[in-house]
Amino acid sequence: MKTTILFLCTGNSCRSQMAEGWLHQLGGERFEALSAGIEAHGLNPMAVQVMQECGVDISGQQSEIVTADMVKRADLLVAVCQHAEDHCPVAITAGHKQSWLFDDPARAEGSEDEVLDTFRRVRDEIRARIETFVLASNVT
Repeated sequence: MKTTILFLCTGNSCRSQMAEGWLHQLGGERFEALSAGIEAHGLNPMAVQVMQECGVDISGQQSEIVTADMVKRADLLVAVCQHAEDHCPVAITAGHKQSWLFDDPARAEGSEDEVLDTFRRVRDEIRARIETFVLASNVT
C-alpha cells in the first residue's frame, strides 16, 4: 500500500511541483506524490528546466488548486511555504501535516543566470529534504 503525500504551496508552480517530481524519482513504488496550491499559477518553465537538468521530467504535471478531497486522500500534507501553511483553505488534522519551508524561486531577482541559480539551489534543498524523508521512512 502506497503512502500518499500531498505537497502544498501558494501557486503550485515551483516548489510543490519540484517536491512532487523528486518524490516520484526517489520514493520508488512506496509513495504516491501529489501537489496542489492555494491558487494555480501554472507550471513554471524554470522549475521544469532545472528539474530536467537532474533527469527529472515534471513537464507533464498539472498546476492544481487544493481541494478537501485531496487533503482527505493524503496520508501526509507537506506545506512547502509559509503562505500555504497559514492560508490553506481546507481543514487539516494535527499530525497529518508537516512544514518544509523553502524560499520561493519565482520571486528571485537578478539576471537570468542568477534566477536560475536560485531555482537550482531550491531544487537541491528540496531534493535533500525528500531524500531524508525517504530514508527515514525506510527505518519506520
